[in-house]
Amino acid sequence: MLFQTGYQPDPGLIEYFIRYREKISGVYFPYPGFTTGRGEVAENCKEQLEKDLAALSAAGIKLCLLLNGNCYGKDSLMPEFFQSIGNTVEKLAAEYTLTKVTTASPVIARFIRKNFPDIRICASVNMEIGTPEAVEYLLDDFDCFYLKREYNYDSERIKIMRDFCHKHGKKLYILANSGCLNFCPARTFHDNLVAHQHEIPEGAMSFHGMCTQFLKQEKNAGNILAKSNFIRPEDVDLYEELCDGMKLATRTNFNPRQIVHAYFNGRFTGNLLDLTEPAHSAVLPGKIIANRKIPADYALHRFSCDKICEKCDFCKNIQSNATVLL
Repeated sequence: MLFQTGYQPDPGLIEYFIRYREKISGVYFPYPGFTTGRGEVAENCKEQLEKDLAALSAAGIKLCLLLNGNCYGKDSLMPEFFQSIGNTVEKLAAEYTLTKVTTASPVIARFIRKNFPDIRICASVNMEIGTPEAVEYLLDDFDCFYLKREYNYDSERIKIMRDFCHKHGKKLYILANSGCLNFCPARTFHDNLVAHQHEIPEGAMSFHGMCTQFLKQEKNAGNILAKSNFIRPEDVDLYEELCDGMKLATRTNFNPRQIVHAYFNGRFTGNLLDLTEPAHSAVLPGKIIANRKIPADYALHRFSCDKICEKCDFCKNIQSNATVLL
């Protein structure tokens, strides 16, 4: 399996990417001036970012620009905004190994398609694409699609999506380690909020995500596996024929090298919740979910189950048996 990995300004992480570049299909990154699914990167980070992009390019690692903000407000359709996008893509493609753009905006996708035909365009996981119909609507605008994360354990749906994408010359990718809870009703609100967080003044009300509030309750935190969609490093091999690659969310995790090391090696012995982004390791104070205690057939069971979690305690029991005191 090849992985798309997320950029952080960490010299050790960049060195790790270069050392294990044969495992990487690309590194995705934000650029100052554009909001993304994780907010806007500060202008004072630009020098370090470009230094790291140069190092990755010199190593032959392909790069993917993130233009996946959920909302660009008043700029969304403005010619000046698209001129800025065009100038940025032109610069990055000329100076570095930029080969792809990931966006949640069909308008940005069409602009890139028209002006940069050699750049591949990927539909962000934030577009929540989970049916062939959704792909069909976007065939002219995108080259690859991230599967709606809630379907990571629905092998039949993944096969349908893979076959439809391949039939039309497109690729299907999966986000491996999302910490987002399944079918979160506040996801669109939260994504929009993140897109505008650089505009929110100090002293404003806070919102840390529905998952944070929900998992603060012990009864909910005790059943997080059933409400999650992240794939363990040990189970990646099950997806080799189901998708064209996986994305590792590493842009804000407190230990991105731990994540990429675990997935590159296909095993992890620590707290399973340390691998997610957002990381949920704090929701079980004094406890961890020991990944080594998860049964080897865990993912196979989730592939074949009827997906009616309200009537099943399988995941809850697995989590209970794997939870250990610190």
